[in-house]
Amino acid sequence: MLILSNASRPATITGPRASTMSQRSAEGDQDADVIVVGAGPGGSAAATFLARQGLDVVLLEKSQFPREKVCGDGLTPRAVRMLVRLGIDTSPQAGWLHNKGLRIYGGRIDPFEMPWPELSDFPDYGLVCPRSVFDDLLAGTAVQAGTRLHTGVRVTAPIRHERSGRVVGVTDASGRSWRAPIVVGADGNSARLAVQVGREHDPKRPMGVAVRSYYTSPRHDMDWMESYLELWDGERGKSNLLPGYGWVFGMGDGTVNAGLGMLNTSSAFGKTDYRDLMRRWLNSTPEEWGLREENRLQPIRGAALPMAFNRKPIYRDGLLLLGDSAGMVSPFNGEGISYAMEAAEMAARAIADAHARGFGSRGAELALSSYSEQVKSAWGGYYRLGTVFVKLIGSPTVMRLCTTYGLPRRRLMILVHKLLANLTDAHRGDAYDRLINTLTRLAPTA
Repeated sequence: MLILSNASRPATITGPRASTMSQRSAEGDQDADVIVVGAGPGGSAAATFLARQGLDVVLLEKSQFPREKVCGDGLTPRAVRMLVRLGIDTSPQAGWLHNKGLRIYGGRIDPFEMPWPELSDFPDYGLVCPRSVFDDLLAGTAVQAGTRLHTGVRVTAPIRHERSGRVVGVTDASGRSWRAPIVVGADGNSARLAVQVGREHDPKRPMGVAVRSYYTSPRHDMDWMESYLELWDGERGKSNLLPGYGWVFGMGDGTVNAGLGMLNTSSAFGKTDYRDLMRRWLNSTPEEWGLREENRLQPIRGAALPMAFNRKPIYRDGLLLLGDSAGMVSPFNGEGISYAMEAAEMAARAIADAHARGFGSRGAELALSSYSEQVKSAWGGYYRLGTVFVKLIGSPTVMRLCTTYGLPRRRLMILVHKLLANLTDAHRGDAYDRLINTLTRLAPTA
């Protein structure tokens, strides 16, 4: 999600880049302690944490860096915390500009501005960075930590032990075999590895879809993340109210990232031309913003958002899932990057523990199984609340009531802001934090 200014363009962000490091040629069979499939935020973070604990890690990525991904390009304080834990400098001196918070449009003409909360557990700023830069930076960090990164490797299938069925490696499109006692599936919403071992998605869990593109715009240097809870195809209140929600995030380089999302709880889900919907909405924005077809720099691209642990188990028989492959996107706000990186750290702890106990031993399996429990404990109740939330806002009537009567109430919006972004202090928090933490503990796990 967030925002860089003229003085802090994405191209100036400092740090190791996979695209500037020597690429490994993949010849013959490859052995390692751990194979990570997919060098997105979750996969690269897992590889970094594992390599720093002394494990031999192979990271396989089908694309070359830099590469494009469909995303709002936003990093909330939750994601910023993980960058800090990875040792990445997020200071202004490193090319980043700190963002103030959320600006919400809906329910009235003037927007509401909600600063990120001041907390002990999280920073009070967000960032923005194109995924082409961000993923390159994270993969470069993994290589710097000692990971063996191989790009241009399209993994096609897991290798399974002929008697136990345990996953002991993967094969790629060139016929090469890559073997390790543990395979981490971080291969995105396609979840190819998970599907091939029989882990189908749960259709009862929420699913979203998002589309976005980049536009030249004078609004590129905003220092707020902008969210649109009502999408009109003309004058507000005198035209058609469109399904979904939208965003406009300034990139600081003369462009903005604009897009919209929709949940499968909406009656319009799956029946809508999302690209046409986005054009209709943007055409209703002020002309001076520049969000018109003639200023669009890329095709409008879309992606699915698997939510609330829609694929389980996240560990079994040598294959561990994280990020979109496990459906770790938050139902509340569509955020996936922070949860993928947090799960990566949990996974690395469990795998390093299993390695120390001896892969293949009963103790090692107990350590690996703890990953599922850690993730469930961290977000199970929160995601369950999220599944209720998406059912409610899937109704246009409920959404209209929320924007009309809920947004003007400042205290209520402070609570909702913290809840949607999952930003509370675990200890020493205020009354809002205590209420949200209690609700997530009492809710059945997703």
